[in-house]
Amino acid sequence: MTGAPHQHDHKDPERDHEHPTGLKALVRSVFVPHRHDFADSVDQALQASGQGVRAVKISLGVLGLTALIEGFIVVLSGSVALLGDTLHNFSDAFTAVPLWMAFSLGNRPPSRRFNYGYGRAEDVAGICVVLLIALSGALTAWQSVARLVHPQHVHHLPFVMAAAAIGVVGNEVVAQYRLRIGQRIGSAALEADGLHARTDGIASFAVLLGAVGVAFGAGWADPVVGLLISLLIFLVLARTASSIGQRLMDAVDPALLSEAEHILGHVDGVIRVGDVRIRWVGHQLHAEIRLVVDGQLGVAEAHEISERAYHQLLHQLPRLTEAIVHTDPSDQDDRDPHAQTRHHRI
Repeated sequence: MTGAPHQHDHKDPERDHEHPTGLKALVRSVFVPHRHDFADSVDQALQASGQGVRAVKISLGVLGLTALIEGFIVVLSGSVALLGDTLHNFSDAFTAVPLWMAFSLGNRPPSRRFNYGYGRAEDVAGICVVLLIALSGALTAWQSVARLVHPQHVHHLPFVMAAAAIGVVGNEVVAQYRLRIGQRIGSAALEADGLHARTDGIASFAVLLGAVGVAFGAGWADPVVGLLISLLIFLVLARTASSIGQRLMDAVDPALLSEAEHILGHVDGVIRVGDVRIRWVGHQLHAEIRLVVDGQLGVAEAHEISERAYHQLLHQLPRLTEAIVHTDPSDQDDRDPHAQTRHHRI
């Protein structure tokens, strides 16, 4: 039995926990992976709400403007640390572009060729995001090492400090805005993006400290800070690549399977829960379920049980939009109803 997609309001347990704030949030956002999938940029709430789309647009504009101002100061000053921060801000701003395109493509209905829809476009966009982050990290590291080997004077230090301060403020404004809108519309992904922007603010603050060090005669401070920023970029890269790689391999949190099995086990008429398989298609969950029911039931009665199971999953399993529920008859002799086909698959 294939259930058609329905629109339901689901309570997402991942969204119900509170995030740390203040200094603890800054440190945690850098070194502890956030427990939300690469829904790090677009999720179901974002799809359903114009507020979320507007938040992406405004964030793109603010971070883009911040990066442009910093880039202008980079040309004047020659600061490699500020260059790294500028590249990071540009990559953070423009990672929204491929995701936005994939989000728009994902709204197209399935076709005869793409009969599962276009949700996987988000995973392809994720690869673009990884490449952008990797490029910014590599360029920053390369420029920092070159500056250590061939030291150069950093000009216009007050402008560098001012640009770094703009980076701190710009990223924090975006972080606060994403977090506020994310909480308002129930978007865990937008909240995670807010914490990521806050991480970028740390990098900008590091540039400010490096400029202060140069002002006091520590010329090495600028390239060293650049290397630290490149390390921060690679930490973000590792988290993002891990999330996307797991998504491409159809990985899900095992707790999600346990939750589905628990829900199905309490459906009237279900004797036993068989195979449960769940995968992400874009930012939506698809499931394949096998249930064991009374072998004496008619087709219509067995169908009714599978329909109840599907309905319970839609209401209780976050982000599930599609499920195929197959019912197997119970047998007093404990014979496997799929013994013949299972033999051919071996």
